[in-house]
Amino acid sequence: MIIGIIGAMEEEVRKLKDEMIIETKLNKARMEFFQGKLWDKNVVVVTCGIGKVNAAVCTQILIDDFKVDKIINVGVAGGIGEDLVPGDVVIASNLVHHDMDTTAFGDKIGQVPRMDTYDFKCDESLVEAAKKAFSNIKNHKSLVGRIVSGDQFIADVEKVRWLKSEFDALACEMEGCSIAQVCYLNSIPFVVIRSISDNANTGAHMDFDKFVPIAVENSLHILKEMLNNIQ
Repeated sequence: MIIGIIGAMEEEVRKLKDEMIIETKLNKARMEFFQGKLWDKNVVVVTCGIGKVNAAVCTQILIDDFKVDKIINVGVAGGIGEDLVPGDVVIASNLVHHDMDTTAFGDKIGQVPRMDTYDFKCDESLVEAAKKAFSNIKNHKSLVGRIVSGDQFIADVEKVRWLKSEFDALACEMEGCSIAQVCYLNSIPFVVIRSISDNANTGAHMDFDKFVPIAVENSLHILKEMLNNIQ
């Protein structure tokens, strides 16, 4: 079994590469794919870059070139709702594109036109593995629910309220739903795990820089526990 691990930013995967036994590297589409062993599991680790197109291209390369069996996306996100604080973790149950809008044709906002599903559901066994892996992290909490993705860094209170009311989302970010859509189209089990770096409000850009290290640490802890338990 080969597990693909995607992070959008170098900060999100640097420690993974430090702990890997790297066997091969592949440069493709301006991305560097590291294949080898991580905590005794066969993995391919990659930084996809920020944004939905980068994430989709990266995911398809993992599937086509490396024949991965599962994909895990780790990283940071903006929290939606007063219950979430930096360092908390959202494990996606499903994902939706919040910036997909063909409502002029009668579609629900977020619906990919002519797609046979509205949201892209994470693999239940991977979600359960992520929940179990979080259980011994102290001082932070994990929630399972919807994550929404769009090619925008959200730093606006009104936008956050809209994302909550329209999608009932727990977090927003810029890659996860594209990864989910590509996995869905290829029938690859996946999960998206996001540690909260900010609350997507007017101070989001300042909170992001401050709390990314904490958020990344929590995501990596979950990933390590998950890999140790995945058979």
